[in-house]
Amino acid sequence: MIEQKEGIEIALQERIKELNCLYEMARLAEQHHDSMEDFLKYLVDFLPLSWRYAEVACARIIFQGEKFDSRNFGWTEWRQSAQIRVGDKSVGTVMIIYMEERPRADNGPFFKEERSLLEGIAQRIGEIALRIVAEQELQENNRQLLLERKALQEANAALRVVLANIEDEKKRIYEKFHLNIEKVVMPIIHALKPSIAKNKQKYLDILTTNLEEITTPFTSRILNYYSTLTPTEVGVCNMILNGLRTKEIAQLRGVSTATISRHREHIRRKLKIANQQINLTTYLQSLLAPDPYDLPEANR
Repeated sequence: MIEQKEGIEIALQERIKELNCLYEMARLAEQHHDSMEDFLKYLVDFLPLSWRYAEVACARIIFQGEKFDSRNFGWTEWRQSAQIRVGDKSVGTVMIIYMEERPRADNGPFFKEERSLLEGIAQRIGEIALRIVAEQELQENNRQLLLERKALQEANAALRVVLANIEDEKKRIYEKFHLNIEKVVMPIIHALKPSIAKNKQKYLDILTTNLEEITTPFTSRILNYYSTLTPTEVGVCNMILNGLRTKEIAQLRGVSTATISRHREHIRRKLKIANQQINLTTYLQSLLAPDPYDLPEANR
């Protein structure tokens, strides 16, 4: 009866040690959630305390080729080990060794419950390794995302500077172009006007008008809206805008009035006003109305 009671107490003490071992593993895994190396360093010193003869026990963990030995580690024939697996792959072993001989039990000096505990420890190490690797990958991905976000912000800032410089350059080019038209080209046109044949004066008037209205260029605007217009059709539009009738346009371009009429039909179709009671001259003039988004904010 006394022996039976002592056996029950010993068994209970062993179960308590097993529970303490699993609890300590969970605590260490939480404490060293970002480092498998630190987790195994602390675990290997704690494991011997969970075996029946802890006073002569030591441990070794081999994980992915790296060894972790407990204090006072030694090599004897009294040992047991279990495979550590991550998924379907074996990545190491966990081993308990007795430095001195002890009474024979279920498996040498080891109890069958200790074999089950060792297998459970090996399985738990594999699960913790999987979690730590996943967490490290997540942290690395977050770090990469932060770096990419920073790089994108810097690229956007640089792009804004480039765009601002482009706008400044466009303004300088426009101002220089406008100045050349006003100071160089217009005086030449005025000087040429007396020598131009009377029947060609209308061309010169159109050219002058377009140059004077260079800040709101009809040709550029109409092509922006209707890129399908041919150069000839754009030229006809320009003449219509300047008040020329079909007969006058035909004479200036050296073609028949029927040809100009066909051009007008094509233009109306491309401008999507065919078969509508819309005056073509009035419609073209509406295209010259300034875009409110091009105006300074105070003038909107």
